[in-house]
Amino acid sequence: MDIATLIGLAGAIGVIVWAILLGGSFGAFVDIPSVAIVIGGTAAVVMSRHTLTEFIAHFAGAVKAFMPKTQKLEPLVELFPEFGQIAKKEGLLALEPKAAETGDPFLKNGLMMLVDGLDEGTISSRLRTDMESRERRHGAIIAAWQGWIDVAPAMGMIGTLVGLVQMLGNMSDPKAIGPAMAVALLTTLYGAFIANVVAGPIVNKLKIYHNEEALYCEAVLTGIQGIARGENPRNISDSILALLPPATQKKLAKA
Repeated sequence: MDIATLIGLAGAIGVIVWAILLGGSFGAFVDIPSVAIVIGGTAAVVMSRHTLTEFIAHFAGAVKAFMPKTQKLEPLVELFPEFGQIAKKEGLLALEPKAAETGDPFLKNGLMMLVDGLDEGTISSRLRTDMESRERRHGAIIAAWQGWIDVAPAMGMIGTLVGLVQMLGNMSDPKAIGPAMAVALLTTLYGAFIANVVAGPIVNKLKIYHNEEALYCEAVLTGIQGIARGENPRNISDSILALLPPATQKKLAKA
């Protein structure tokens, strides 16, 4: 679970709620028609931008911002030289038990293709296809959440304009102008809240975790290619190590 996302989101909501309660009643900031315009309208526009499958998937995809399935590169620096040693001493078929032990489908797929005796070019092509497929899926989810950032403030402004038109059409009652103006402005508040407090952090975290997963897959691909070429296990380790940040490289070098 990503504690930073939870603490940040809870902190932002907490500060806003605290400011509202400090200045008056929380009920004054609740308006059902405004909620319907901003949330319902934004959801409808985002849906129109994507396929129904992508629209449904982007809600489930948001879970990754709070509970990411992180895959560390550091263990691969030691793991692939071990695989390389096994392949050199016992042959590629000896990697089958190792493939069965791993819980990562991408790594397992690569190892099984080595066991099946596929050539390096075929293995690389298939793993690249898998990586591109992941990138398309993740890109669609991120784009859908980006839609909430783009559309929610606009729907808030539309709701405000609707409220202002209704208010100006009822100028005969001066006492109703103030409350009507307050309700009209709530849609702008809701739009800004959804875009910046909810959707913004989700988009940023999904991008971070997508980049981490893409780098992990690149490291696995590098290791699989090294084994397929029969490279020295030390060279395979160095190739994966080169993908890591300099600080991590120094830390692993000292270990």
